Amino acid sequence: MISDENIFAARILAIDDNILNIQILKKILTNAGFINITTTTDPTRALALYKEIQPDLVLLDLNMPKMDGFAVMLQLSVLHPDDYLPLLILTAEEESIRFKALQSGAKDFLHKPYEHLDVLLKSRNIIEVRLLYNQIKNHNASLDQQVNDRIKEIRDTRLDVIQRLAVAAELRDAGTGKHIYRMSRYCQLLALAVGFSKEQGELLLTTSPLHDIGKIAIPDSILLKPSSLEPHEFEIIKTHTTLGAQMLSGSDSVFLKMAETIALTHHEKWNGAGYPHGIKGEEIPLVGRICAIADVFDALSSARPYKKAWTFEETMTEIMRLKGTHFDPKLVEAFASAAKDIKAVYEQN
Repeated sequence: MISDENIFAARILAIDDNILNIQILKKILTNAGFINITTTTDPTRALALYKEIQPDLVLLDLNMPKMDGFAVMLQLSVLHPDDYLPLLILTAEEESIRFKALQSGAKDFLHKPYEHLDVLLKSRNIIEVRLLYNQIKNHNASLDQQVNDRIKEIRDTRLDVIQRLAVAAELRDAGTGKHIYRMSRYCQLLALAVGFSKEQGELLLTTSPLHDIGKIAIPDSILLKPSSLEPHEFEIIKTHTTLGAQMLSGSDSVFLKMAETIALTHHEKWNGAGYPHGIKGEEIPLVGRICAIADVFDALSSARPYKKAWTFEETMTEIMRLKGTHFDPKLVEAFASAAKDIKAVYEQN
């Protein structure tokens, strides 16, 4: 229910070119206890006043010079096409005109000359409906915000779990976890450079950290071996791609499907010399080609127990050298075009 206090505090806008009519209406409403009444005799000011006041009731004359009531109603309906317009029409016109006004958005009529009780009852009715409408709208907005907050909480929790899982795999490979952050940011920047939407770029940002998740299943004796790997040991290392894809497979989630594709294909090469399947060119999914560049770039530019970090310039030169053999030539060019943003991430090393 709407309290009398809220009804009498409602914002009222009266528009009539006849100053006497305005004065009569204002006196009736003021004497009844309404306290927020704005009036104008210039209908061309109606739209600006409506935007400023956001009234809960509009008393609108139909027959006015410069701009009649129908023109005003059209402006207001365009301004808020899905809103409840609290229009109470002031008219002495015949029934056909009143019917046209209803079609244009009017909620009720006040007939001239005004009846005191008629003014108060119809004004109160429209105000009450308007305030109830606003209550429902605000409540729905609050519910929408709660739902959005919950969705964000679930999404953030999911991403946190994924990042922790990805970091766990990275730490087993003598990493620090920073590789996950940098590599995924490189992926996002390259994706945006080749035309991915913001949403697609964010999806790649959050799925690419799982590219090496299969390493969890690689024995420590091979994964952490301080010396060079034997050929058969390298074959086992290569299985982290298929193992990772198996871990992520079987879901209808767009997120997990992309992560599965990345895990499987980020070591494929443009010339077909990669693994696990030796596919080449555009047979390699685009997200796999993007992640291949990002992964190698970060591996070269990061320090490891067995090597020093390459400089940004040295790493970028090597990526360019591998254009057309290891990497998709167009993606390499796009990566170079994003060098400023790439370097900003690199410098956070």
